[in-house]
Amino acid sequence: MPAPIPRQRAIPAAEGGQAQTPAQATPAAPTAPVVGGPSADSPEAVSGATEAPRTQDTVTGDSAAEATHRPAHSTPAGGHLTLLMIEDDPGGSPVVPELLDPTGKPIRVRTARNLTEAERLLTDDVHCILLDLALPAPAPGRAADGTDDELAVLKHVLRIAPHHAVLALTASGDTERGAEAVRVGAQDYLFRDELDGRLLSRAIRYAVARKRSDRAERKLTESKLRAQENARLERGLLPTPLLEGSPLHFAARYRPGRSRALLGGDFYDTVRTPDGTVHAMIGDVCGHGPDEAALGVELRIAWRALTLAGLCGDQLLGTLQQVLEHERPDDEIFATLCTVDIAPDGRRAGLCLAGHPSPLLARPGRPAELLPYDNNGPALGLLPGARWPRMQVELGAEWSLMLYTDGLIEGRIGEGRRERLGQDGMVAMVRRQLAEGLRGEELLRAAVNEVRDLNGGELTDDVAVVMLDRTP
Repeated sequence: MPAPIPRQRAIPAAEGGQAQTPAQATPAAPTAPVVGGPSADSPEAVSGATEAPRTQDTVTGDSAAEATHRPAHSTPAGGHLTLLMIEDDPGGSPVVPELLDPTGKPIRVRTARNLTEAERLLTDDVHCILLDLALPAPAPGRAADGTDDELAVLKHVLRIAPHHAVLALTASGDTERGAEAVRVGAQDYLFRDELDGRLLSRAIRYAVARKRSDRAERKLTESKLRAQENARLERGLLPTPLLEGSPLHFAARYRPGRSRALLGGDFYDTVRTPDGTVHAMIGDVCGHGPDEAALGVELRIAWRALTLAGLCGDQLLGTLQQVLEHERPDDEIFATLCTVDIAPDGRRAGLCLAGHPSPLLARPGRPAELLPYDNNGPALGLLPGARWPRMQVELGAEWSLMLYTDGLIEGRIGEGRRERLGQDGMVAMVRRQLAEGLRGEELLRAAVNEVRDLNGGELTDDVAVVMLDRTP
């Protein structure tokens, strides 16, 4: 935040303009704010700080119990702004009864003679603090060079009131100290001997509006940073297929059902083991929130590690069920899974289904069809000690194998969107798209987009689709 420029009298950032003496009757034309932000006379500044009329309620340190608690910095009942003045001789200030808002109504004022009194009066309905920098700090502070810290009292107030606007009050002509106070965290500074009601009123309104703006900007920045971190994390958790040396072509399409997310409860992976076998997997954790996404990633990583270690079929799925049972947040969470291990010659494969839809196989000269699912085992996490038979499937010399999650077949279709697309509808759609010459990534994109269009908008469930192609 830039520091204010030197000036002859206390012109707050809200007022800007040329320096005046108290005797001058004609105010200077406003210029750019000293600290930053809109002028207090602009509609933005005035509307941001003076939404409703205010009344005066001068409070001393002995009447702190009368202060009511409200959410921090919300406008109190009746639209009052409240100032907490921390000054060793607040009764001697001539400006207290003259603090007015633009409508001419008084601003509520509380006074404290020291920081101990101020902490008792610092309730949630205080909007701005006017702090005399000459007050002694609770404990003597030291600057980096070992000298006394002249702003120790301000730093103490900023620690106990991090969400309140603060105006620093300093000696006339002490511009350097005032500018340093703004750099440390105050919204503006004023000269003690040059205060008047109009000046202080405008400074209060500006400080409150500026503090609200700073807090909103900080929250927005923090939100953007969190979103960027989450996006980088989710992108990093999507798999990179390990197919080096394989003649098979891989394509995938992923669309999470969770709004603005990159990763949902669906997961997939593909790896090639040293013997030339290509292993592919797709799964679905029930639900599609961040917890389900995290569990899906754990299962995918576990599947890859177990596959590279040589496990497959029933042994692999049984071990994954143990992982799921230990990692799931509650006992009702389960996951469906489809695994395929394609022989090195590419002509046959082993298929295991754990409560998951069967893959679709497309071959030249034949209509695309679903692979057998008669020996479909239970989803992972449902039955202790369950078994998952491995079925042998003949693929042929040229083929395309599509693995998918149920988000692709559970979209709504027809008039009124009362029916599901279902596996039959999905097979018919893919057959038509294959006849149109679509293959690989282009086919997957067209399939997901058409299902979305048939649904009349975004799908509520996660969708993952994997395609493996073999051409002689």
